[in-house]
Parts: sequence; structure tokens; C-alpha cells
Amino acid sequence: MKLRPLVIALALLAPAVAAVPAAEAADGGYSATIRRTEYGIPHITAEDYGDLGFGYGYAFAQDNLCTLASWVVTLRGERSRYFGPEAESDDPVRPVANLASDVYYKSVADSGVVRRLLARPAPIGPGDELRRLVDGYVAGYNRYLADTGVANLPDPTCRGKAWVGPITAGDMWHNLLDLSRMLSSSPLKEAVTGIAGPEDAGPPEDRPPQPKPAAGSNAWALGRQATRGGGGMVLADPHFPWQGIRRFYQVQLTIPGVLDVSGGSLYGTPVVQIGHNARVAWTHTVSHAQRFTVYRLALADGHSYTVDGRAEPMGEQEVEVTLPDGTVSAHTLLTSRYGPVLAVGHTDEAAYALADANAANLRAADEWLAMARAGSVDELRAAQRTYQGMPFVHTLATDAGGTAYFADTSVVPHVGDAEAKRCAKPSPVPGLDAYVLDGATSACLWGRDGDAVVPGIFGPGSQPKLVRADYVANSNNTYWMTNPDKPLTGYPKAYGETGTDLEPRPRVGLDMIAQRLSGADGLGAPGFTLETLQATVHGKRNLTFELMRDDLLKMCRTDSWADVREACRTLGKWDGRATLDGEGAVLWREFFARLGRPMWRVPFDPARPLTTPRGLKNDPAVRQALADAVLFFRSNRIPLTLTPGQAQSYSSIPIPGCTEGEGCFDRVRMRGPLGADGRYPEVDTGSSFMMAVELTPGGPRARTVLTYSLSANPASPHHTDQTALFSRGGWVTERFTAAEIAADPRLRTVTVRGGVDAGK
Repeated sequence: MKLRPLVIALALLAPAVAAVPAAEAADGGYSATIRRTEYGIPHITAEDYGDLGFGYGYAFAQDNLCTLASWVVTLRGERSRYFGPEAESDDPVRPVANLASDVYYKSVADSGVVRRLLARPAPIGPGDELRRLVDGYVAGYNRYLADTGVANLPDPTCRGKAWVGPITAGDMWHNLLDLSRMLSSSPLKEAVTGIAGPEDAGPPEDRPPQPKPAAGSNAWALGRQATRGGGGMVLADPHFPWQGIRRFYQVQLTIPGVLDVSGGSLYGTPVVQIGHNARVAWTHTVSHAQRFTVYRLALADGHSYTVDGRAEPMGEQEVEVTLPDGTVSAHTLLTSRYGPVLAVGHTDEAAYALADANAANLRAADEWLAMARAGSVDELRAAQRTYQGMPFVHTLATDAGGTAYFADTSVVPHVGDAEAKRCAKPSPVPGLDAYVLDGATSACLWGRDGDAVVPGIFGPGSQPKLVRADYVANSNNTYWMTNPDKPLTGYPKAYGETGTDLEPRPRVGLDMIAQRLSGADGLGAPGFTLETLQATVHGKRNLTFELMRDDLLKMCRTDSWADVREACRTLGKWDGRATLDGEGAVLWREFFARLGRPMWRVPFDPARPLTTPRGLKNDPAVRQALADAVLFFRSNRIPLTLTPGQAQSYSSIPIPGCTEGEGCFDRVRMRGPLGADGRYPEVDTGSSFMMAVELTPGGPRARTVLTYSLSANPASPHHTDQTALFSRGGWVTERFTAAEIAADPRLRTVTVRGGVDAGK
């Protein structure tokens, strides 16, 4: 492994201060009730936020202690010590060598950014309720660990391991900060550290940064004009990783008369990110707005650069990482006024610095907590205006009155279109997905909106938003086609382009809504009910096949296609749905992938975004792509009728669905191609926490499914039980009210108590 100095800087908000003491429970101890219903789903009830956090931390540790314990080792920069510097980290989004991970996270911890944020009042620093939740969560986790003992943990993954121990509130604050950085600084560890894994060839400056993984989520907020009952409905279908710390945990959190929220909560966080209460439901999709910019630094010498004609020295930070033999790997980190100076693109004349708008963002958790208490869409919007902490997601929400709401309230650096053009510099390397601006002049600093809670980001008045009575929808497309009847335009390009190709998955989602509203989908009278929403979502349509099928089969009838006639017959019989038994679904995928690029007969027309592109171009490359796919199948004795149920799985359970590029609402991803055995590597991304909820005068009606199940522990009865349910298209009927919970014949109830333990 070739080591290079890490060059990094972090946005700092205030002078260093002493650690803030943990908030204590009023009586010096914690108490909470945990009721578990079918599939092990926990419902936590407590009298205050500290007790609620305690119950949640205890329940979570019962199911997933090993995953969080491993991630705490990561956040502390200690993976090299326990697992070796060259082994791959446990980052589920962008794994890197442990040494690169450790240097990055050590630098974050040593910078004191979290300590400084904790010294600030809300909304910049955490609110009192959130602080108590975090402290309670830590105490609950630690109490379970003390009660059970490392040597007796039920999960063999970490049972008896030296790296398992108590966690601190600081660990959890760093986890929340890293969540905010998940699609900005965090995936660029190699670019900022210059440390690459042994499989990478060449110096870091010769390797482009890895692009962030294709984000995938579907979200609909249906208003009173779209639903049969006249209330609001939400479809939540986030596509987060199926392994590691960014999985969702299903939970209900209740403080009587204060908070009652149910939904999906990312591992190691004490709040619900996607969910509902009695009157409001919301979800998120990843936005492709800018999260950071890169500044080109004009070097004065090796350790200084010029701004407005004057030299500024780079700062230095020393980071030490402990190795398995007890020795230390030392790294010098250099900083600029903008942020970390990257290890890529460096020349004698220039270097490049990373400016991350989420570098000091702990506001998101307070925002989710405030959203969970909202009684209407208006109150949810007020929570978002107060905290302005959504790190990288759109928000879609509705309420019992049937108001549908969309906004990109995510944190976006304030770079207007004119500034982006005036300050533009070439990218240092191909693939760096950010604005590159001139760092030699202060005229290219981020701007400031008067309504922004922190300087340098766009405020609420600049953000794309839409309120409707029918619906809003997003599948990771930009904001402009949130509702085709009201295209959104005129916002800064930092939020994304308008008038561009929707991509097949967002397009099929909008078509699914249109067909349901017209009743053309065969599911009965127009308009959504909870049952037709569930049926619509599980349709398994493959849009590229629908758009290209007729042209392909027409070509198949020509003499030149004689050698692929069997494949043509298979595709001609397939119904175009990626069900477990869809004979032709995998053949289509392999053919489509070999096209290299969609060969549309009718190109995209921005005036017709819902009907173009379409058709399949009559081109020799099309027949060749199908012939190549057939050759692969025949060479490996794989039947052309191979189905998704035979080819793709998770924990040996067959998984339906198809891939992003094919235009599948039911998106799955496997890390690798189809093998000679007719199987893909295990599914690692796709629908994760699915929720269909209807808000009625009598309370919420919800159906959910946690696709990878509640527990990462392979010995748990809840390790794959919901996965099997998801495989066969089933849903869990949510139990939200006390009466619904009490009526579950599988109900298990326990009261947990413990002292204050939220060490720093």
C-alpha cells in the first residue's frame, strides 16, 4: 500500500470549549417499556425523552448490537488496530481501506467539530430533547451490553470480540454528523487522504474519485383529489443499503401526549427518518443537488496559496492511527480556508480544496424530531424552516386533510448560476461531481441568504417546493417533474437541471400514478385506496421492455435474426414484469446491459418528457447485443428462461425486481454481473423500509415491510422473516394504537431500567 499525507480541513463553527456534560434523567435513572409485536417490531413507551432514548437503545442493542459496535470502531478511527490497515472498512456506501477510513475519522474527531456544535444552542447545536434522547439511547445500549456481557452476546459476529465495549454520546453525535456527510465528504475519503486499497493501481492523483452510487428511492405523497377517502396517503420506498450502519430499523416511539411516531430509523440514530404520526406522514428521496464545491487554489509555494493577491498558509493537523502491532501510523493533514485540500489534481501551480456544506451539520436529527411532532403539513414545513438540516434528501409529505407537499429543503451550497459560470474552473480529474470554482478570489465564496440558518447555504425562499391537492412524486429525478401538471422551473442549477430526460424509473412511477388516477391499470375504480396503493407498488413493471418490445419483436421476424429466434420467443412470451417467475426478465436485463446505451428510436423531447424517448432503433448493434447475451447463456448452459427468483437472492431468499437502468420501480442492485452458474452476487441495495400509509379521521392505516428484516444477527428469528414476506409480495399490518398493539397474540412486553450512562 502506498501512503500519502492526508490533506483535509473541516468547517468549524466556534472556538474550542470543554466537553458538554451528559444530560441526566430527572431521578438519576431511566425506565421504559418495550412492547414487541409480530416480526419483533418494538414499540417503546416512556415518560420523557431520556427514558424513551433508553428504551430505544436497549431494544436496538438486542437486535443489532454488533453492527453498531463495528461502526463505533470506524467512527473512532480504530479499524486498523483491530482488523488491519489494508482490510476493507464497514462503510456500506463506499468501503475503503481501513487506514484511509481511520485517518479520515480520526481527523474529524480530533478537529473538535462535534464538541463545538454541542456548545451551540439550537438550531445550530442540538436541542435539549435530542440531547436527552441521545444520552438515553447510549445508556440503554450500554445497559443491555452490561446485562448480557460481551462473551454472551447472541450474535456470533461480535461475541467475545475485543473491539466490543460501551459506547458514548460522542460516538452517536459523530454518527449523526457522518450521516449528514454521507453523500459529500464521506465517500471521498481516498480523494482527501490519498490512501488507497491494495487493489488500486497508481498514485492517488492519477485515479479519479469514485462517483457516488446511483441513489434509488421512490416516494409519493397523495392528496385528497387522488385518494378515494379524501385524506392523505404516502408511499415510502427508500432504496438504502441492505448491509451495515445505513440500514433502517422499524420502531414506534411514544411519550404519551407529547410524541407518537412510527416508521424507519437509521441504525444508531434515536429518531425516525421516514414515518408517520396520527395526522402527518412523510418520506424522502435522495436529491442530486450539489452538496459541496471544489475550489482551485493558486499555489504561492508548497504550503500556501493566494486569495485576492495575498498568500495564506495552509494549516496542519497531525493524525495518528494505531496499527495491530501497537505501532503508530502518522499523517500530516493540511487545511485551507475552504476545506480539505484533495490528494488528486495537485500540480506545482494548483491544488484543490473540498468545501462541504454538510461539514458541520447536526441539525437533521432535531428536524426529524420536530417533523414527528407535526400535526399538519404546515407544521412540518415550519420544522424544516427552523432547522434547515436535511443533508441530502427531498421531502414528500401529506396530512389528514389531504395536502400533498414536496420540497428540496436539503443543504445546498449557495452558488448562484451567474457565480457558477463566472467562477468556473476545470475539474482536476474526471468524475469529480461538484462545481469547481476559483479559490484565488473571495468573489467566488458561497453567497448568503437572509433566511438561511447558517451562512453559505440557500435558505427556504430559494428552495424548490410544491403544494398540491392531487399528488407529488419523486424517484430521484430532479424537482421539475414532481407533478407533470405543474412543472417546477426557475430555481438555481445547484438544485439540478430542468428539461432533461426523466430516466426510466421516475417515468414509470409517474405512469403508475396516472394509470391509477384514470383507472386504466385494471385495479378498479379511479383513485387510490390503501389496497390499490399496495398493488400498484408491487407491479414489477420493466419500462424499457414495454417501450422497446414491439420494435424488438418486429426485428426478430427478419431472416438476419434467425440465430436468436429462441431468445425472441422467450421475450415475446414474457409479460414484462420482474416477478420471481418472470421467464425472460433476466434475458432482457443481460441484453439491455450489452446495448451499452439505450438505442431509442424516438429521442428525448423536453416538450414530451412522459412519452419520450421510446422505441428501439433498428441497428446491427441491437442484434449483436442479443446474440452476445444468448452466447453467454448457451456457453454456460443457462436456460434463456432464467427467472429473477432463480438468479437473485438475499440470505438464500429469492428477491424479485430488476435494475435501475431497465426502468424498474422495484429496483434491486447486485455488486457484480451474472455468473456462469446463472446467479448474481447477493442483492445489496433495493427497497428497504417500505411504508404505505393512509391518514383517516379514525387514525392512520399503514402497511409496511422491512425488506432485510429487523435484525442483522444471523441467529435471530427476525433475521430474514420479513425478507421472506417481501419475497412473496406480503406486507405487515402496522399496529399503531395501544389497542392494536395489545391485540397482537404474539405481544411480548418488558420494562427496562438503568442508571445514567452516557459517557463522552
